[in-house]
This record gives sequence, structure tokens and C-alpha cells, in this order.
Amino acid sequence: MTNPTANASAQHRPYVLFALGFRPFYLLAAGLAAAWIPLWVMVWHGHFTIPSGFSTVGWHTHEMLFGFTSAVLVGFLLTAIPNWTGRPTVAGLPLAGLAGLWLAGRMVMLAGAGLPWQVVAAVDIAFLPLAAASMLPPLVATRNRRNIAFPFVLIFLALANLTLHLDAAGIAPLGAEATRAVLAALLVILVIMGGRVIPFFTKNRLPVAGADRSERLDTLATAATALAAVLSVLAPLTPASGVAALASASLLVVRALPWKPWATRSVPMLWVLHAGHAWIAVALFLRAALDLGLDLPVSTPDHAFTIGGIGVLTLGMMARTARGHTGRPLEATRLMTAAFTIINLAALVRVFGPIAAPEFQAPVIGLSGLLWAVAFLLYLVEYVPILIGARIDGRPG
Repeated sequence: MTNPTANASAQHRPYVLFALGFRPFYLLAAGLAAAWIPLWVMVWHGHFTIPSGFSTVGWHTHEMLFGFTSAVLVGFLLTAIPNWTGRPTVAGLPLAGLAGLWLAGRMVMLAGAGLPWQVVAAVDIAFLPLAAASMLPPLVATRNRRNIAFPFVLIFLALANLTLHLDAAGIAPLGAEATRAVLAALLVILVIMGGRVIPFFTKNRLPVAGADRSERLDTLATAATALAAVLSVLAPLTPASGVAALASASLLVVRALPWKPWATRSVPMLWVLHAGHAWIAVALFLRAALDLGLDLPVSTPDHAFTIGGIGVLTLGMMARTARGHTGRPLEATRLMTAAFTIINLAALVRVFGPIAAPEFQAPVIGLSGLLWAVAFLLYLVEYVPILIGARIDGRPG
């Protein structure tokens, strides 16, 4: 039976794609994830080159951090801030403008070698500061101290992005340090946000499981992670960094025990978030092993964090929040359950494949990239109609 109110509301909201931040940015992030990784794999195998002005690896790293991850982060924050403050964030034409600026950044990063590097940098960098500026008014107006740091994190990420452009132009050779700083900042953000939402979602969905959150363990784990993040930038590949990473990983495991992750095995919308949190701990254990002298491929901890931690957590959050903010039940379909499984397989293959079979590194990377792309393609198949369609309950957003 149709809902006349919902139908009437939908007819009067022709620009529903730009009604709330998650809609365009989840769509753009998933599209980039599905297209750019297969493109990168083909470039890495030498089939063609990308005229970006960056090195091949530099372009790949940049686009995953400042293309994919930034889109998800901005989409999430623009959607969460109204809940935190009771005040709206940008919508309509301003939101469309932000999305268009993000797209322009991807275009100049894809084929900007023929342009002055200053033009490429200006177009690409502008997105995050403008997004931050759009978030500040509701946070400042409501004196929301708990979340006021997030726009400034975006500005920090923009400064790191500028450093990468200066490095690519041969002006400031600090690209490696800037990349480590971005990964460190994202690590702390995900640990903080994971500590807030994962036990909360688990307790609400499975009250009989007795999931809870220990404030003390959460504080210890967050502090240890922040220290590990700082040392990964200031003292990489040293015993000090290794010990800090080991302590952080151990505390993340311990703090997750009261969340009862094993109780979520039949609820895909929950276990995918617990899996993403577990991947962060795995990445830190691998960082500790590498820093303390174990012979591992140097990129192993970073791929555990980016594919496992960022990839798995963001896919889970994109699925959950898109359903919640369009009035749909918070349940994963078989299609999304498959996507959650596949992206975890992508992380397993990329992280442990080169360790188990270093002679097959090229096909392992290709397989992982294919699995990643399939996971986000499945998301697009299910969520494009959701992201571009009106809420089913007729409410705005």
C-alpha cells in the first residue's frame, strides 16, 4: 500500500540527491572505489599510464585518501552534525557545489599533467576547507565542544594534501611524511568514532547480548592509539613506534571484549563494523611486527588499515546510515551481506597474500583489487535507488 504523504513529499523534492550530505558523497565515494582501484591495478601492471603529474603510486595513495576517504568522511559528518546539533548543514545548490568541486578534483588528478601544478592543487585542495567551513556554523552556534574538532581535522587533511602537491612539484620532498600523518589522523578518528558507535549500535540492536562500553578502556585505547599514531610519523620503523603500536593493538582488542562482537555473527550490519574495528587492531599488530624487525612487506600494515579498517568500516557505515536516514529498516540484504564478506576477503588477500606467496604478488594484488571493486559495485546496485530516491516515510532528508 502506498503512502500518499510520502509520494506528495517526493514530488515536491526534485533535488533529493542533494537533500543531505550522505546522498551525493556516498554515491561518489562508492563510484570512485569501484572504478579507480581496477584502473590502478591496470596501471600498476603497466597497461597504460595516468597523466596526473603524480607518480603512479602517489596518485593511487592520494585518490584513496583524498578522493574516496574524504568523500565518505564529509558525507558522514554533514549527515551526523544535524543529529548532534539540531541544526541543518548545507543542502541543495551549496551541497551540489561541494560535490561538483570534489568531482573537479578527481578530474584534475586524473589528467592534470598538462596544467600548471598550482591549478591542479588549488582545485583539488579546495574541497576539504570549504566542507569544513560549511560544518562550523551549527557546531559553533550550539557550542558543541565534543565534535568541534572534526572541521579542523578536515583542514589538517587539506594541509597534508597541499604538502603532497608540493612534493609532486618537486618543491618540498615531504610526501611520505604527509601520507603517514594522514593515515595517523584517520587512525585516531576511526578509533574514536568506532568507540562511540559500535557498542551503541550493538547494544541497541542486541540488548539481550549485554554489550556495553567501558569508559576507562576506551580512554586508554584511544590514548595509546594517539601515541602510536604520533610515533608512526615522528619515529617510524623504530622500537618505540613498534612498542606503542603493540600496546595500542592490545588495548583495542581488550576494549572490544565488552562490546560482545561474537554475539553479532547473525547480524551483518553489526558484524561488519566489528570486523572493521578488528582490522584496525590487526594493522597495529602488523605495524608493531614491522617496526620491531619482522621481515614483512613494508606496505602490509598500511593495507591492513586502509582496505580492512577504512574500507570495511566505511562500507558498513555507508550501508547503515543510508538506510537509517532514508527511513528504511537497519537490516542488510543478501546483496550487502555478500559485499561485506567480499571486502573482508579483499583485505585478507591483499594483506596476507604477499606474505604467504611473495612470488605471486602481481596476481594477488589484482585479485584483491577485483574483490574490492565488486564489493562497492554491489553497494551501488543496491544503494543508487536509495541515495537518489526520497525517504520512504516522507520526511525530509
